[in-house]
Amino acid sequence: MHEVLNNRTSLICFIHHGGCGHARNGIHELKSVADFLRRSVFCVSIVCFGSRSVAQQAPPSPDKPWSVNLTHMPSTQHLDRVELPQSSDAFTVNQLIDFAECHNPETQIAWQSARRQADSLGIARSALFPTLEALAVVQTNRGRLLLGTEYYRQTISSAQPALSVAYTVFDFGAIRSQIDVAKANLLAADLAFNDTHRKLIFSVTDAYYRLLDAQGREGAAAANLATAKTIQQAAEERLRNGLATLPDVLEARSVTARAQYELEATRGMGLIAQGELAKELDLSPESRIDVQPLTALNVPVDIPINVEQAIDQALNKRPDLTAQIAHIRAADAAVRAVKTAYLPTLSFSGDGGTERIYGEQGQTAGAYTSGEVWQAELRLRWTLFNGGAREKELARAKADRRIAEAELQRKQDDVEVEVWNAYSRLTTALRQRDAAEALLKASEESYTAAFESYKYGIRNFIDVASAQASLAQARTADVSAKVEVLTGFADLAFRMGNLTSTVPGQPIP
Repeated sequence: MHEVLNNRTSLICFIHHGGCGHARNGIHELKSVADFLRRSVFCVSIVCFGSRSVAQQAPPSPDKPWSVNLTHMPSTQHLDRVELPQSSDAFTVNQLIDFAECHNPETQIAWQSARRQADSLGIARSALFPTLEALAVVQTNRGRLLLGTEYYRQTISSAQPALSVAYTVFDFGAIRSQIDVAKANLLAADLAFNDTHRKLIFSVTDAYYRLLDAQGREGAAAANLATAKTIQQAAEERLRNGLATLPDVLEARSVTARAQYELEATRGMGLIAQGELAKELDLSPESRIDVQPLTALNVPVDIPINVEQAIDQALNKRPDLTAQIAHIRAADAAVRAVKTAYLPTLSFSGDGGTERIYGEQGQTAGAYTSGEVWQAELRLRWTLFNGGAREKELARAKADRRIAEAELQRKQDDVEVEVWNAYSRLTTALRQRDAAEALLKASEESYTAAFESYKYGIRNFIDVASAQASLAQARTADVSAKVEVLTGFADLAFRMGNLTSTVPGQPIP
């Protein structure tokens, strides 16, 4: 191997040193080219054989699972996570959205995809410029040459460093069409990046409100437990005074136990909602995220625009719709690019450099020569017939264009239905919120009256238990109705293509 490296070094020196004074050294060095090539092939064969000996094998039999060797497997451990900044105040939804946009892997993926498309555009534009290559060709061959009635063994070795240039002079817009395709794809990737942010904003907002819903339900369950304990104490007090029966006390204890059960269930819902929000923020599920309570948020009372205006805004602002329009542009450019295949192209190519040649025949003395070499070519190429491939490619490009147009129409129909449904759900949520507030107020008054009457012996325990159950349902309904309104505004803004304003208070610009 050391000798092979020495031969390669000599070969490099031969290429770089010129002049007739080095002809003799060049002759001997060219003779070593054949040995160098043979030994290189031998080394490559050893490397290939060695690599096959350690290649992964198939499972040995169908009746047992494959034994995995994890020694050389890549690590599957999660990368180091970024922690939430320390804050004495609870996080608002806007703060968490900003954090998610910086750290969620979905935005990183979409960003890298857009950058890749930008690189594709650069690659397409590079075809407008000539290609310049540096070449170094070293070769040797040995054969038999017939001269008269005699065969002579002939050996020729050569070395040629050169520069080569190639340039498309004119192609009737083929390269420009490919650039237009790349531009449209880059626009679609940029819009997809914006759409990723739109989806992330909604995902964080939705998870935020689901956590508020779980916390609100936990607060309502805690209030229900306190109410149940109050009723139980009143029933036990009346039993001690001989004014109630044991079944009433047992029923009161059952109501308290049921309230305790509901409280624990809502706490579990809160832990799940906390983990879902942590996922959107790319945090550990164990992370503690302090959010504003539901009571600190301003719940809107009406929608500032009608459904027709919401649909029009969605059709104009949704980035996924605009991206589909970009796909149509790319399809149009692809059709133009295919059409240029029917036209000729004019290209130029050439190379120039120096060449050193050594040759010998039989037992005669060898000969050596050197000098500059070059060639230039101007080529007009016109494909007259290729078996109908161009026609099929054009038909396929036109079909892709029709598909993109049909997908845009389908997407527009889907967007209109999405906005209509979101608007309808929000309208219903606003009405339910008003009804839930009235229900909560009536249930509180009914429970207060029933409990006071029960303490004075005017009402029985069944009346109090029924009023308490209605109050518990009203508390939960009030929390859910408020969260539905908040989520409804976020959903409507999401369907309309609003990238920044999903927080109630500024629901729709």
